[in-house]
Amino acid sequence: MREIVLDTETTGLDALRGDRLVEIGCVEIINRMPTGQVFHRYINPQRDMPAEAFAVHGLSTEFLSDKPLFHEVVEDFLAFIGDAPLVIHNASFDIGFINAELDRVKRAAIPRERLVDTLLLARRKHPGVSNRLDDLCSRYAIDNSRRTKHGALLDAELLAEVYVDLVGARQSQLILTQDAQEIRIGNAGDTPRRQRDVPLAPRVTEAEREAHRAFVATLGDKPIWMDFLTGA
Repeated sequence: MREIVLDTETTGLDALRGDRLVEIGCVEIINRMPTGQVFHRYINPQRDMPAEAFAVHGLSTEFLSDKPLFHEVVEDFLAFIGDAPLVIHNASFDIGFINAELDRVKRAAIPRERLVDTLLLARRKHPGVSNRLDDLCSRYAIDNSRRTKHGALLDAELLAEVYVDLVGARQSQLILTQDAQEIRIGNAGDTPRRQRDVPLAPRVTEAEREAHRAFVATLGDKPIWMDFLTGA
C-alpha cells in the first residue's frame, strides 16, 4: 500500500489569520517502507517571518524571498501525493494550512478521511506521556541528532521511521525475514539467497564420468581425485 508521510513549516499557528505555509516535505512509503522518493519545496509566504516562527525552523524572510509561490508548486505537490493516505503528526494543524493554501488557488481541499494522525495513534499506544516527535524518536531509539531545528523533509523522514514502530510493522518485517529462510553464502556482505527445497539433479552424464575415471587412472597410485570418485 502506498502512503505519503508529510510535514510542513509555517509562519505561525493560525492559517485563518494570515499565517502561511513556508515548507512542505513528503516521503513516499510502500508497505510501510520508504522508497527513496520524496517531495520537498520551500515556499515564499509573501509576508514577514515572525521571530517566534524563525526560532523554530530557522527560515528567514530573506531566505524565502526568492522561493516559488504556492501556486507554482501546487501541481507537482498534488501529483506526488496522488490519492494516497497522508501520514501526519498532529494532522489537523498541517492539513489546515495546506487546505488554506489550496483554497487560495481555487483547488479542492484534501478530505480528512485521507489522514492518518500519528499523534492520535501515539496517544492511544502511550497514554499519559508526551508524544512529540522527539519523544517518539527517543522511545523507539531513532536517531534524531540532525534535528537541531524543525524541517519539513527531515521531520517527515523521522516520522516515517516512527510510524513503522507505532503500527507494529517493524516486528512484522522481522518475522517475514525469518520465515523467508534465507541463508548467506560466502562473505557477510554477499546478497542473501534462498535455499532450494529440492537440489538440482546432477548434470554430468555417465559417459563423462567414465572418461574422467580413465583420466584419473593415468595419474599413478592413489591420486587425490579418487577420493571424489568414490561411489560415483
